[in-house]
Amino acid sequence: MSDEHTPEQASVAEPSIANSSAWRDFLLSLPQPVLVFSAVFAVASIQIYNWFDADLFTALMIVLPLPLVLIAERIWTKRQDWVLTPKEFTEDVFWLAGAVFIWYPFYTDFYQTPISEGFKAVRDSLPLGFTIEPTSVLGLVFAAIMVRTLIEFIYYWLHRAQHSSLFWWRIHATHHHITKMGAARADRGHPLEFLALFVGSPIILAIMGASDEVIAVSGAFTLFSAYLTHANLPLKSGIYGWFFTTAEQHHLHHSHDFASSNTNFGCVIIIWDRIFGTYSGRTDVEKIGAGSGKALSILDQYKIAFVSNRKLTKY
Repeated sequence: MSDEHTPEQASVAEPSIANSSAWRDFLLSLPQPVLVFSAVFAVASIQIYNWFDADLFTALMIVLPLPLVLIAERIWTKRQDWVLTPKEFTEDVFWLAGAVFIWYPFYTDFYQTPISEGFKAVRDSLPLGFTIEPTSVLGLVFAAIMVRTLIEFIYYWLHRAQHSSLFWWRIHATHHHITKMGAARADRGHPLEFLALFVGSPIILAIMGASDEVIAVSGAFTLFSAYLTHANLPLKSGIYGWFFTTAEQHHLHHSHDFASSNTNFGCVIIIWDRIFGTYSGRTDVEKIGAGSGKALSILDQYKIAFVSNRKLTKY
């Protein structure tokens, strides 16, 4: 007896496989929005109702997700060739420590920096007459998303410029010279890049008159999203990926393929890529990295911003 399917059997099997794949993709599109918005609504609720120390809770919600995602990467791995070695993980801890103890504090204290103070002065000279100070949980979440969307408009163009010019690429190259995706690698960035890409936050937050509560929720939303978009997890985009950046979209941005890496510039918000024609829905990523495609030493990653154009192209 032949084991081959008849045409009738094949026609039944193909839709069944397609439906199964569609359901799988749908289920894999749920964890990122569920986790992100659970954290965002939790922070917003504490900020509004002050059930206990709001600042401490916000700090926990910003810091706690990373170890949880790191554990998830080991259990629910997308690609085994992206699993970090102890040496690679140690390097990530080094970069993470720099971000936490040096660069994030530069922009914290609710963004009370010389940059924000300057733009507050500009705001005071304009007839804006409004501030963003919502008093409800839903209003706070909406305000945080709106503020982040405006911040990402600036971020989008700065990020895109870094990919368009060797002069600007040199401060961004460190972030792209990773050969594996991982949540802790969201903070892999040259010090000059932190100064450049973060500039949109104090500008928008100051001009819009965002309250401390809005800034806290926006911060939790941004960091949790960044960890997940870099994570070695098999997440899908789904409906969430129409407006917000997903892991699937950002993995493509880190592709070693030059054309693919020049798409999906949004860190947390993807809508600007859709509007300005740089969005790609491709999901296949063969190799991660930039230039030579080799992992660089920590020293080389610091030096890369200061080398000649000729040497830069050889990294």
